[in-house]
Amino acid sequence: MTRERPIALVGLMGAGKSTVARIVGRRLGGSVADLDAWVEEEAGCTVAEIFRREGEPGFRRREAACLSALLAAPPAVLACGGGAVIDPASRARLQSSCHVVWLEVSPEEAARRLNGTTDRPLLDQVGDLETLLRSRTPAYAEAATRRVMTDGRTPDEVAEEVLAVLSDGAEASSR
Repeated sequence: MTRERPIALVGLMGAGKSTVARIVGRRLGGSVADLDAWVEEEAGCTVAEIFRREGEPGFRRREAACLSALLAAPPAVLACGGGAVIDPASRARLQSSCHVVWLEVSPEEAARRLNGTTDRPLLDQVGDLETLLRSRTPAYAEAATRRVMTDGRTPDEVAEEVLAVLSDGAEASSR
């Protein structure tokens, strides 16, 4: 793994992107950014509020602009929002600038992890993590050069696997 390129974590909500990014960043001794947090900072309100005010298209425009700004002086690790890769330009930007790792999670595990979460606008709209995952799988697969399964694993175990697949060039993890 070359240190010149940041690590971008992508995947369905509930995959653990934000948590794993913090752990990986700490292990690398590098900075960490959460794309959704940057969008919230830029907008001055939560992602849920942006969805209420501007809908998904407005959120995606903000997300793409924040991604571009972040990648101009990238952190060591970037936790992307679950849908950041659905925009072809954002997906291409990530592919050309980052080591992209797809944190795969089953819809059942994601639902368990998100139990009680009330600030996930697309979950309210789609209502079904399986449908959301099915619609995004092609974009995740295209964007990512590495895949790490997260079901049944702690965030520390997932972070360790992320670093391992990037170090040894492994294309996927089945653990």
